[in-house]
Amino acid sequence: MAEPLAGKTVVLGITGSIAAYKGAEVARRLMDLGADVHVTLTRGGARFITPLSLRSLTGNAVTVDMFDDPEQWDIKHVSLARQAAAVVVAPASANAIAKLALGLADEFIYTVALATTAPLFVAPAMDCQMLAHETCQRNIACLRERGVHIIEPESGRLASGAAGRGRLAAPDHIASVVAEAIAGKGDLKGVRVLVTAGPTREPLDPVRFISNRSSGKMGYAVAAVAARRGADVTIVSGPTQLPPPVGCQLVQVETTRQMSDAVLDRLSASDVVIGAAAPADYAPAAPAARKIKKGTQSLSVELEPTPDILAECGRRKRSGQLLVGFAAETENLLANARSKLRAKKLDMIVANDVSAAGVGFDADENAGKLLLAGGQAVDLPRTSKAAFAERVLDAVAEALRPAPRRPTRRKPKR
Repeated sequence: MAEPLAGKTVVLGITGSIAAYKGAEVARRLMDLGADVHVTLTRGGARFITPLSLRSLTGNAVTVDMFDDPEQWDIKHVSLARQAAAVVVAPASANAIAKLALGLADEFIYTVALATTAPLFVAPAMDCQMLAHETCQRNIACLRERGVHIIEPESGRLASGAAGRGRLAAPDHIASVVAEAIAGKGDLKGVRVLVTAGPTREPLDPVRFISNRSSGKMGYAVAAVAARRGADVTIVSGPTQLPPPVGCQLVQVETTRQMSDAVLDRLSASDVVIGAAAPADYAPAAPAARKIKKGTQSLSVELEPTPDILAECGRRKRSGQLLVGFAAETENLLANARSKLRAKKLDMIVANDVSAAGVGFDADENAGKLLLAGGQAVDLPRTSKAAFAERVLDAVAEALRPAPRRPTRRKPKR
């Protein structure tokens, strides 16, 4: 199930928000999951991004004016509304949200939203004060009451220069939410999956810590996809800036020791453990009780090894339990990954070359190889982390599938 939206039509409405340029990335992420994406721009949206860019990306005509002569007479807003498996408005400006809440139909995307029976997804993007305004919040609440899926915006630096909540959710997250809602496969139904994600932080003093560049995106994608496929998912996460994965129980930790304790407490109740986190390998042996003041002398810090979470899971693994690891390497990728696979008693390991540009740590895409305990190696081409997670979980679902029973031969009667 590498492409959960294969064969499905998704109508994407891009409205007049500064985040309109991210609409192209939303389209790309939906296409990565197999969707046939048809984009419609509001007049405001077309001021930020051109129809030509989006047509070149999707291969489909882009509608701006709903009174344009159609190539075929099929009352386009009705025909698209009937074809759609989902209608997504991303970004949705305050004006777009108000029109959707009131049922206005003065532009193409709003006519589609009224004419369709498909699920509607709205991803707000605007200034934090506009988002917090009572009228905007009332309109969002109105849409929720009608069953519209609201994909919450993120916090961060905004176009106005202010910092706050109002940034468009990550395109990868938007695509994942759409897929989760409409394309659940169910092949992991009833399977208890424990996922680790993100970095850990090892305190040096009360204000400083040792960590790494992991964003948590890969682990969160694995958790979200597993939940969509029917699994009962718990995700143990270090500090990230990501919204909680839909349908998952989130356990937040900070240090490697805390992550280890949380995982081992839940190990016996899990059928599958997927170690996608990047816990720190070393921690300061004696963190300072007060902030270390800057001086002119060099500073030496003694580091000690942190718990090896996957190795301990391998030692405690019960019969029938599946253990999946990730190996982030900068050299000797396959040799190092195979060594970890054996040493930690894993059933499979995902090998990533994190020195490659645009993949791995703090990126929206990933690529690598999946190594199985039996020696097989499966190529995982570069794709979004949501689609990458699908491929990893395909292998997990296959490994959990009972082996076919051989027919027994009856002895001939004498």
